[in-house]
Amino acid sequence: MLLRGGTSKGAYFVADDLPSAPDARDDLLLRIMGSPDPAQIDGLGGAHPLTSKVAIVSRSTEPGVDIDYLFLQIGVDQPTVSDAQTCGNLLAGVGPFAVERGLWSPDPERTTVRIRLINTGDLAIETFPTPHGRVDYDGTAAIDGVPGTAAGIRIELGGRALLPTGAAADEIDGHTVTLVDNGMPVVLLRADEFGVSGDESADELEGRTALREAVERIRLIAGPRMGRGDVAEATVPKMFLLSPPRHGGAISTRAFIPARVHTSIGVLMAASVAAGIQIPGAVGADIADIGADGPYGIEHPGGIFPADVAVHRGADGTWTATSTSLRTARKIFDGVVFPRPRL
Repeated sequence: MLLRGGTSKGAYFVADDLPSAPDARDDLLLRIMGSPDPAQIDGLGGAHPLTSKVAIVSRSTEPGVDIDYLFLQIGVDQPTVSDAQTCGNLLAGVGPFAVERGLWSPDPERTTVRIRLINTGDLAIETFPTPHGRVDYDGTAAIDGVPGTAAGIRIELGGRALLPTGAAADEIDGHTVTLVDNGMPVVLLRADEFGVSGDESADELEGRTALREAVERIRLIAGPRMGRGDVAEATVPKMFLLSPPRHGGAISTRAFIPARVHTSIGVLMAASVAAGIQIPGAVGADIADIGADGPYGIEHPGGIFPADVAVHRGADGTWTATSTSLRTARKIFDGVVFPRPRL
């Protein structure tokens, strides 16, 4: 099934319909998505990382969990399949897809599904409308980066430690950075230190070779510090340039993900940014417009993402967070895909 989840689009599969061996599975998915090819002309991919994604869904055998969700990022112009991160946007479509495929029984009006994010081990609680026991994608909820409206999907996550190094700020390559993970590993940077005002388009930033190289140098050092090892071939951590808000939000962002600049923002990226800027001493905390309560508007090239994130500091000094987000999803196509015969 092809679904839009949040501001991404991906192919959703029942796990039993794919090969169990990772090598065989990845080979098949590359042929289905049309990679490697910048245009992905011979497959389902949309020639951009945001539209070259796969969700693999199954019933869970874990106590207290209903559904397991494995996210795979499919390379566009490279034959890569990565499970190094999860995707909070495609997560929005996991509950509806599980109901559509008979992996979970819906309730008469609204259905709640406990979903384990296999990539990270986090647990998401997802609630969405199922009037008369059928998924309803129509509704009045609007999210920036997606035209029109659709049914609102509520996603709750929480409980993880936020700072992989234990510090609100670190020094990397001559820059003060904050390394934070609230479901997505991100690095927070001051945009003005890189000659970025914060209102540039994604295309403009992608065209600055020196900027891309400077951000990538920091990312390669940050990865091991965040427990990710060598991230040269990985798509995490995501790199965020922060600047003061311009449109009534809490902070303005431009995100390298990492080679391309995000045209909007991912769910878990927004949750990580919103958590980070609430920690005293973190990058962005001094320029953010933080009120007493959330949600916190995370400004991005496509609009504003309302991130409802609350941070807490334990007696041992550890910062944790709980977050709730509103997403939408839409079923686009349900049918049979024919992979090309060989890479």
